[in-house]
Amino acid sequence: MLEIRNLSKTYNNKVIALKNVSLTVNKGEFAMVLGLSGAGKSTLIRSINGLISVEAGSIEFEGVSVSNKENINKIRKDIGIIFQQFNIIKRLTVLENVLCGRLAYSNTIMSSLKLFKKKDINWALDCIERVGLKEKAYVRSDQLSGGQQQRVGIARALAQQPKLILADEPVASLDPYSAEEILELLTEINKKEGITMLMSLHNVMLAKKYGNRILGIKNGILVFDKQVIGLTEKEMQLIYTMDTSLIKEKQQAV
Repeated sequence: MLEIRNLSKTYNNKVIALKNVSLTVNKGEFAMVLGLSGAGKSTLIRSINGLISVEAGSIEFEGVSVSNKENINKIRKDIGIIFQQFNIIKRLTVLENVLCGRLAYSNTIMSSLKLFKKKDINWALDCIERVGLKEKAYVRSDQLSGGQQQRVGIARALAQQPKLILADEPVASLDPYSAEEILELLTEINKKEGITMLMSLHNVMLAKKYGNRILGIKNGILVFDKQVIGLTEKEMQLIYTMDTSLIKEKQQAV
């Protein structure tokens, strides 16, 4: 489904965000990207749907190149994204925010006037119910808790009818209880609807509990890619220790 080959990105301040990252994500997987702040997790996630441009390597989603600007709208239609800070419009109602997920299916003029087809409205309401916010559909989003606002973000992504959902630190701004609720919801969506998930996280325990595959990134380098069951403490140290010799050891092994 998703093929990334030798992906590299360096920011203007000469900071290396990604260095020769290669990986494949298969349909139906729930893959977690783990690493410290600044490791390159968000850069990887956001490069997949073209929010961040890269200078080397390739990304293909279902055989279509992300780097080709002619393809980007089609790709974004099939890839939902959930953000750490929710990225919803707080003065709009829950329904209006979720309908933003239908923009790729709507006439530009009609959608700019907030005029959506009945089937789009019904679909958005269904997505809202799926995330447990049926009673909040017509409530302004700024009246919701953080966990509820993230549910709106998830419903908006579902409204796109995506094949892949990217989640960039989706629970980092939530309390532990709400974080678990959100991850349980995303796990349920992954299992019941077969939507592929690629998510960045800081928390090792949550990643091991909810993901079935973990990608470890440190200093822009993919230092391991393993199923959760086979993950060792030494491999976890590759991303959370300050000892760079472990990374050199990993690179030499490759």
